[in-house]
Amino acid sequence: MSNLDLARAFIAACERKDWQAVHASFTDDVVYHNIPMPAVKGADVAVKVLQQFMGAAEQIEWEVLSIADDGVGKVLNERVDRFTMSGGKHISLPVCGVFEFRNAKISAWRDYFDLADFQRQMAD
Repeated sequence: MSNLDLARAFIAACERKDWQAVHASFTDDVVYHNIPMPAVKGADVAVKVLQQFMGAAEQIEWEVLSIADDGVGKVLNERVDRFTMSGGKHISLPVCGVFEFRNAKISAWRDYFDLADFQRQMAD
């Protein structure tokens, strides 16, 4: 499976909130940095952070607008992450993500987004 395929499978697991598949996609020492928040290290901690962030969402859709593999272990993707929260609130965030792979697992993941935009949408 290519790194592009691995990235797409990971995104699909996040959309399903399949935490076992998400965890299995990470190296034990993964570094997850949801910028501008602090980075976390370790698969267990990364999954816990994702569960806190996405657990309240009734539906998750990450529309991948473009995706590229640098050929040496990094996959970049431009996405629009959409969340339907309990109560029907909709959040839509433009995101740029970078996945770094080691031995067919994500060893680092950085997502860049506008925190103020997210906070505004949560408050509306």
